[in-house]
Amino acid sequence: MSEFLYRTHPKLQKRVHRLGICTNYGIDGRGMAEALERGQNYVFWTQLRPSKATAPLREALRRDRERVVVATGPSIGYFGGNLRRATESALRTLGTDYVDVLHLFWLGKTSAWTESTLDAMRELKASGKVRAFGVSIHDRKRAATLVRDVDVLMIRYNAAHPGAERDIFPSVEAARAGGEAPLVVAYTATSWRKLLRKADAAGVHPTAAQCYRFCLSSPSVDVVLSGPASTEQMRENLEGVAAGPLTEAELALMTDVGKKAA
Repeated sequence: MSEFLYRTHPKLQKRVHRLGICTNYGIDGRGMAEALERGQNYVFWTQLRPSKATAPLREALRRDRERVVVATGPSIGYFGGNLRRATESALRTLGTDYVDVLHLFWLGKTSAWTESTLDAMRELKASGKVRAFGVSIHDRKRAATLVRDVDVLMIRYNAAHPGAERDIFPSVEAARAGGEAPLVVAYTATSWRKLLRKADAAGVHPTAAQCYRFCLSSPSVDVVLSGPASTEQMRENLEGVAAGPLTEAELALMTDVGKKAA
């Protein structure tokens, strides 16, 4: 079961819990502190909106920096200055001297792959302020061309949108065979909760944890992001993914509701 719940990836060189956690969906400080204490150490942190989760994250970084992975980035990433300012702001706010992953978010929409942004990323990595360079992207065909150029590839993947299995994962596995694959992070696992509102013919609805396990059951996915709004949801998610890979019956459920939610 440890192999299902944890990964050590050469691009990060840290052991991470495969259920990542976002800080911007409502979880409070106590819930975030508990999540970190329970080992949920891949943290997607954004400066876009204030979060009560920031204080316990800052404390966890102060206590044991090498245990936590912080992924962040600028809300707009068209120019190198956007990346530099976002990095410096994150370092000040979190009280740390580096971030693990700096993203260009929604590549092609709110960020751009240009000499300016790439030069800034190379500079930030060379300075030690950033450990890994990532992108989030919806364009699957373009994502497949980037697997050897980025350290972290964050993609939409869920039962309603399984196209990555065809368009991205073969390229990831080919790169992995040569030791060049990025850390693959899946997000929108519940398809913005649409999957939770669908049911199969027997009236069974999937749980959020089953949506996360759908993603984690793919060998190409290293981490899936969760967005708990409360401590209770965080606990349900952690306890749910501990069940391991989906059973055949659960996979059939997810496939069924995925088609309905697509």
